[in-house]
Amino acid sequence: MYPVIRMIKELVVARKASPLPLTGTHVSQHICWPQDIDIWMELNNGRTLTLLDLGRIPLAHRIGLIGVLRKKRWALTMAGVSVRYRRRIRTFERFEIRSRAVCWDDKFVYIEQSMWKRDGECANHALYRAAVTDANGIVSPDRILEALGFDEASPETPEWIANWIEAEATRPWPPMQD
Repeated sequence: MYPVIRMIKELVVARKASPLPLTGTHVSQHICWPQDIDIWMELNNGRTLTLLDLGRIPLAHRIGLIGVLRKKRWALTMAGVSVRYRRRIRTFERFEIRSRAVCWDDKFVYIEQSMWKRDGECANHALYRAAVTDANGIVSPDRILEALGFDEASPETPEWIANWIEAEATRPWPPMQD
């Protein structure tokens, strides 16, 4: 089940927080609840992706994107993700999510998210390829920036993200069927 109540809480907190620049980092605090765990009593890998929403959506609010999406009747969608899982998050353990937009190209915004344990260890790290869509398909980041009132070029794409973009371009779609 989607964590609706947790999302509402995060959006209330985000409303009270100061606005962020386009590449600012949103930091949020969380607890791994029993509904988040798998049979090994740790945060489920699929639930991790759902909980990362609790960082992305408030980030979008703090940079002003949620208001633009509503006004323009646009939607935000995730078009790809790569995740590294490195440390377990156990039941009732506290952790924080750090979320930021790193760069963008002609179609996508690349969002970096990570979960950090209280001892300072990074538990996991995700790179999302996000898109804004309208009735005609993908809305270019240039149009999004214009609607947000920004006139900024993308920061330089880090090499590791450029490598991921290049690798994704070679991946067949639709996937092969046996």
